[in-house]
Amino acid sequence: MTYLTAFDGFVWFAGSLALLAFLQRFLHREIQAVLLILTRHPGLSTLIFSLLFFPGVVLHEGSHFLTAAILGVQTGRFSLIPQALPDGRLRLGYVETARSDFLRDTLIGVAPLASGMLVLAFIAIQRLHMVLFWDTLRTGQFSLFWMGLTALPRVRDFWLWFYLVFAISSTMLPSASDRHAWRPFGITLTVLFVLAMIAGAGPWMLKHLAPPLNAFLRGASLILALSAVVHGLLWLPFGLLHKLLARITHVDIQ
Repeated sequence: MTYLTAFDGFVWFAGSLALLAFLQRFLHREIQAVLLILTRHPGLSTLIFSLLFFPGVVLHEGSHFLTAAILGVQTGRFSLIPQALPDGRLRLGYVETARSDFLRDTLIGVAPLASGMLVLAFIAIQRLHMVLFWDTLRTGQFSLFWMGLTALPRVRDFWLWFYLVFAISSTMLPSASDRHAWRPFGITLTVLFVLAMIAGAGPWMLKHLAPPLNAFLRGASLILALSAVVHGLLWLPFGLLHKLLARITHVDIQ
């Protein structure tokens, strides 16, 4: 086993995460444009937009708050009310936490991503039975895969689960403020890894640490890929609706 194959899960994870972030950004832009054209009122469109993602916002900010409480980090104000920022971005909610050491700050920052992926995994496995789809696709049973895919909307409460996957995956990515401690944490991990390699621990890590870590990253990348697929499926109709409304009303949002 080489280091490249031992850590290919990291490549899949990073690629799926980047794809989700890309699609999320453009889907949000199309949704906001549609709402602004329909309402002609920035405040009302912001309210509708925030309500659309409310379950994900609650999970995101609640994850910050709960993780900070568990780690003994003091919290301040907590808000689920949308707010326009000076740079033009829309903040759907926030939790104020005191600055701590970079390890606890990193855990608090990554908490929404971890909790969001856990909830998405539960929905995908327990409610949408996606493991069966993956097995048929992995084994090349494409006819069974497409049969199951066409039958998926008939799963009990499918549209509820689809909406929750969309709302949660659209709000679980850490914001810039959530990532403020990631650089020192990453530098520390890199230094420790290099020291371990110099000390000759490379073969031991390749044998004992790489397999479970790689398996975890592969599983996480599937959850992110599912989220990216949902965003991709919604991006096209919202983009077309945006263009159609702009043509009908002669009003467009850039």
